[in-house]
Amino acid sequence: MLDQSYYEKADAIIEQYGRKPASLIPIMQDIQAEYRYLPGELLNYVADEIGVTRSRAYSVATFYENFSFDAKGKYIIKVCDGTACHVRKSQPVKDAIVKELGLEGKKCTTDDMMFTVETVSCLGACGLAPTMMVNEDVHPKMTPDKAVKLIRELRGGNQE
Repeated sequence: MLDQSYYEKADAIIEQYGRKPASLIPIMQDIQAEYRYLPGELLNYVADEIGVTRSRAYSVATFYENFSFDAKGKYIIKVCDGTACHVRKSQPVKDAIVKELGLEGKKCTTDDMMFTVETVSCLGACGLAPTMMVNEDVHPKMTPDKAVKLIRELRGGNQE
């Protein structure tokens, strides 16, 4: 069960876009920007509030790859594995990141909710391969050592 503050924030976002079905995607985008994921319970609430069926809201959320029902870390690391990045050894970069963060199996987010690691098909920076992104920042010509160094810098720069 979500804290009441989630619903209050959702209400503020809904008011910004209006209580109409056409507002679904921008509302979902703002909720995901706020929490780094779409809580299913909150998506149900939004659907009810703007007059769309819950199944419609879920079909939209699952159609677009950008939406996630899983909580993500503060730093979302996207490692490109498109053709150019793959042939220039993006997999060892991802392997080094996963090892550094202690992730195992299908787990992609650290327990402290600081990092989430994802593989993406293309970042659109093929000439800079292998490439990865951390949140909105592109990091070109990555190596396993550079990736580990970046992770350590991000950890050290986060004394909250």
